[in-house]
Amino acid sequence: MFIVKVFLIILSILFFSSVILNIVRPYNFYIRIHIIISFLPILASILLLVFLKNEVIYGPFVFNTLSCLLSVFIYILGFIIQKFSVRYLLGDENYKSYFFFFTNISIFASLAWFSKDLRIMVICWGITLLCLLLLIRRNTFWGVTGKVAKTTFYAFLGSWISFLLAILLIYIYTHNWTISLTDFESLPHIVKFLINVLLVITVAVPAGQFPFQKWLIETAVTPTPVSAIMHAGIVNAGGVILSRFSYIFTNDVSIAILLIMASLTVLIGSGISRVHVDYKRQLIGSTMSQMGFMLIQCCMGAYLSAIIHLMLHGIFKATLFLQSGSVLNNMSEPTLKNFKYSYRLIVIGKGVATIVALVFFINNHFNIYSIIVSVIIYSSISIAWRQLVAFGVGYLGKILGLLTIIITVLTYIFTHEMFIRILYAMHFPMNPPSLFNVILVAFIFMLGSLFNIWISLKPQSPLVCKIYLRLINIGEASERAIDKHPRYLNKY
Repeated sequence: MFIVKVFLIILSILFFSSVILNIVRPYNFYIRIHIIISFLPILASILLLVFLKNEVIYGPFVFNTLSCLLSVFIYILGFIIQKFSVRYLLGDENYKSYFFFFTNISIFASLAWFSKDLRIMVICWGITLLCLLLLIRRNTFWGVTGKVAKTTFYAFLGSWISFLLAILLIYIYTHNWTISLTDFESLPHIVKFLINVLLVITVAVPAGQFPFQKWLIETAVTPTPVSAIMHAGIVNAGGVILSRFSYIFTNDVSIAILLIMASLTVLIGSGISRVHVDYKRQLIGSTMSQMGFMLIQCCMGAYLSAIIHLMLHGIFKATLFLQSGSVLNNMSEPTLKNFKYSYRLIVIGKGVATIVALVFFINNHFNIYSIIVSVIIYSSISIAWRQLVAFGVGYLGKILGLLTIIITVLTYIFTHEMFIRILYAMHFPMNPPSLFNVILVAFIFMLGSLFNIWISLKPQSPLVCKIYLRLINIGEASERAIDKHPRYLNKY
């Protein structure tokens, strides 16, 4: 209990530090103190994770392995992004306010997931979305950001109101502001269905799922640190929300709706990543597809895997955004001379990927989720082998590529097992998906795979060209959110 009190005191100090940063002049010295203070919640969260063996309830907050692990993840991301922004945003007219909103996004997001009281959860999540919206709107002199902020505002407002209505329905029929399995079992079926649909809207909008992806695409105009905290933290929240409401998210119709949206988003996001040349646009497409897969995991009842996925994706995506200014060498295309040899290596790689996927499937429970993960493992290893080994430059390049794959796989296995051991005490309900939903997901992904093969065989067909242009159009922001030249800079 003492550690919990220390943690909450540190959060209070961090909040007041962000307020002081906006007041003090000059701020060059105090910004370093604020960065040091922003590191303290990481230490406190780790201490909570290590020393709290059992679930602790302190007022309206609940401290367990899941909430403490999410807290570590949130504050590490917040610290890294703020440390990066110290120099990156230096000279910006709104320099100090960026740190204020970065800090409060971390604080209120963590409090939302610590909260046992649904009222505090919805309020803290609303403040988190508001802080992100104000970050997008920071550059008031550029008209484009105002238009993007307006689109984002309506998207977030719709999502938050859906969340609020779902919680109000829960309270009206259970007379309880907490999540209880016993209360949920007594709800009428129509009420469960309405709550499930509202939860689908709640998680689909921030995750940029089709057809709600426009706000996420238009936010490419935001500064890199804002994009990093958005893609690494905010869009991941759907997995946490569905995990917290896993006892009630059981309606087959609403799950089917989310499965269709998420599956289509996986295909569309992957397509956007492949057809767009803008690096940020590619990352946005990647985020859409990754969040789609995370929501599919939730629909399949694999909440633990979804939590692990969202944390690993957050760290990975923050890294990609923060290093987006680096110069990356393009992959060398194989010449006709060595293409035949590369093709043989590709076949070998597919064989290796098949063996690894089969080993994973045999050593896990025989269910639909294991099949989906096995297919993902096969695809990932095949693509990695093709890029790093088959088309590697010279023998040394191929050997280094193979070593990279081995190290990456071992790192993933170690990380996955570590998370499993940490979260072993969390008991999520086992809600196996209906046969219809299983067939639905398999059918959509099978169509996508067959279409991908057809594209490789007939890349110049009229249908492929139309789909290519359609993906270009989906991945582009609306005209009002595009500025050919930032003329507001003329005054400088």
